[in-house]
Amino acid sequence: MQYKILIIDDHKDIRENIAEILSLDGYKTLLAPDGRKGVEVAIAERPDLIICDIMMPELDGYGVLHLLKKNTETQHIPFVFLTAKAERSDFRKGMDMGADDYISKPFDDYELLSAIETRLKKHEILQKKYESDNKGVNELIKQLHNSGLLKMDLESYDTHLVFKKQLLYTQGKRPKYLYFLKSGQLKGYQTNEDGKEYITNFYGPGDFIGYVPILEETNYEDSTLALKDSEVAIIPRDEFVQLVYNDIGIASKFIKLITADMQEKEARLLNLAYNSLRKRVAKAILDIHHKFNKDRSGQTLEISRDDIARYVGTATESLIRTLSDFKLEGLIEIRAGRIYIVDVDKLNEMSY
Repeated sequence: MQYKILIIDDHKDIRENIAEILSLDGYKTLLAPDGRKGVEVAIAERPDLIICDIMMPELDGYGVLHLLKKNTETQHIPFVFLTAKAERSDFRKGMDMGADDYISKPFDDYELLSAIETRLKKHEILQKKYESDNKGVNELIKQLHNSGLLKMDLESYDTHLVFKKQLLYTQGKRPKYLYFLKSGQLKGYQTNEDGKEYITNFYGPGDFIGYVPILEETNYEDSTLALKDSEVAIIPRDEFVQLVYNDIGIASKFIKLITADMQEKEARLLNLAYNSLRKRVAKAILDIHHKFNKDRSGQTLEISRDDIARYVGTATESLIRTLSDFKLEGLIEIRAGRIYIVDVDKLNEMSY
């Protein structure tokens, strides 16, 4: 994909110099000699990024940014100010208005290209649609981390072993860390006043755990227990919060996903009351299968009947009867206490 970059500057030499640098690096460039023309080109061409001088006659860079942010067609285009002024007040004003970055004159080729590459990469990640669940948030964290926008060296953090049936954290406690599961399996669960357990989530290798209460500044709403011996990297809470809130765009994306995640979990609770038990069990089997077999090559569920029943929200006896029906129908096999999925497609059809 060839990105389009709009350059708005009233100095011809600067415009053409930037255009030459960008063209040599494979970008398509659009040029505008003043702010008003720049707004017209931005609306007509929808560039992937805009570089705009601040100090221009008639309509300065702040005016350009203001007009483009008001327009729904251009408000999400990454916007980088080009300025010879380095006063702190100018930086603050531009960022408060929604600018993504500054490049101060004079600049070298590497500085210019690096700033553009970073902003385009960030824009692509934040505009992507993620699933509104733990998987979606984990994917966002991973992409931000891999791109260098969320600077976490996962190998540099302390690693703890959490043995089978050992708690990672407990409901009601204040979070001190973000956790990254390197190996093993864990489950999140809540316990009601009657002592009944409801499973809120399953976690597999590569998942981040415990980010919601950190970002919402609340206590844990569930407990997390190891289903197998697990290796967990521990990232200090304050370090994670600082990384997220250093960038308002990244913070906003997290908040939107977290809100959607809560809505999805509430919807799952409501579905417990309305969906048939067969549908719920079929969906639970597929959910757990997809969580712990991300490459989709494995067909075995190594989760206890009790945990599956708690995830579904039914009695273990009811689950066992339903699994027996599935076995008779050729959907699953049960050997040595393990569930083997025989027909993923039929289970998937049944879950809707």
